[in-house]
Amino acid sequence: MPMATFASLSTPPFSCRRSLLHSLSLLKKKDFHWSSSSSTLPHRDRRSLLLLPPPLKCSSSDPTQNAESEPETTSSSVPSSSSSSSSSPPGDWAYKLCAGLGGIGLLETTYLTYLKLTNSTAFCPIGGGSCGDVLSSDYAVVFGVPLSLIGMVSYGLVAALGVQLTRKSLPFGLVESDGRQILLWSTTSMAAASAYFLYILTTKLSGTSCSYCLFSVLLSFSLFGITLKDFGWQNIQKEVGLQLCIASLVVVTLNSSYSAFGPVPPRNLDDINLPYFTTEITTKSSPYALALAKHLNSIGAKMYGAFWCSHCVEQKEKFGYEAAKLVNYVECFPNGFTKGTKMENECLLVGIEGFPTWVINGQKKSGELEFSELAELAGFKSDEVSSESMEFVQ
Repeated sequence: MPMATFASLSTPPFSCRRSLLHSLSLLKKKDFHWSSSSSTLPHRDRRSLLLLPPPLKCSSSDPTQNAESEPETTSSSVPSSSSSSSSSPPGDWAYKLCAGLGGIGLLETTYLTYLKLTNSTAFCPIGGGSCGDVLSSDYAVVFGVPLSLIGMVSYGLVAALGVQLTRKSLPFGLVESDGRQILLWSTTSMAAASAYFLYILTTKLSGTSCSYCLFSVLLSFSLFGITLKDFGWQNIQKEVGLQLCIASLVVVTLNSSYSAFGPVPPRNLDDINLPYFTTEITTKSSPYALALAKHLNSIGAKMYGAFWCSHCVEQKEKFGYEAAKLVNYVECFPNGFTKGTKMENECLLVGIEGFPTWVINGQKKSGELEFSELAELAGFKSDEVSSESMEFVQ
């Protein structure tokens, strides 16, 4: 009975039965008896022998199951590793797009910054002259800083972050999560600024068109959308509060900079009808201005202008009302200006590009000029002026 009980307790759903029978056969060969009257072993030793588990090696009931399961596990792990190695990181496509679009925006704003700093006229394939009016308006400057320069820095930052995130090499000890966060903040501020400028373009600058402005808006919105898609909806929900704060700060800053500006009059030629008028010069002429005006008159120098040109009036104000009468001034629109009005033939022959335009000793110079520039072009010597005039110049 004890032996049957021992055998029954040692038959779990594992194939330990063969090892157990083998152990019992060894005990019989040793002539061990299980009765209490046997003196071969003490009762305590027999009890200890029964309690000691035989050296069994247990396996599943089906000997082929383990052998089949191991190859399956190994083979199932191979495709996962190969698929993970063949797929690229999820954020690489977004980083490359940000680097590319940021580089395009950097080129555009660099060109516009160069034009702004050199006071040059932008080439506007769409929009004509109104494009240049927008780029040279008061809204093209934020607290004295050219807007194109701010855009150049922003696009450059986005392009650099895109390249560095693609290479997984960020400066200053930053990790990828930090770079993605900075990228999100940058594109959020750029999209907010672009939305505000789009509002300005349709309200304050109504009737004008600016292809560079619209292209920059498209780039900013695209960069913002790419960054949002890369972050994912769940992560964006955690950042929405901070994004709203950044956008609000940008709008408040721009609004405070532009609060004193009024709307720019439309440049539609159909609405322009300017009758000719004269502007009175009120400043007094200095001896130096009188001497320079006499010299310019003597060599046949001419100043070409338009009655509505503010820079032409400012040029005359520098000379003063007495010296301005001595300057050979040519009015290019003596009959006023309306749609279809052409300049005087003399102005057309000169090839006027802007007002005022000086023609001195065969050299054409556009813009409002200082006395030193006029004197150099005209070959005017300072010793022709009295000491009193020189003190005025200094």
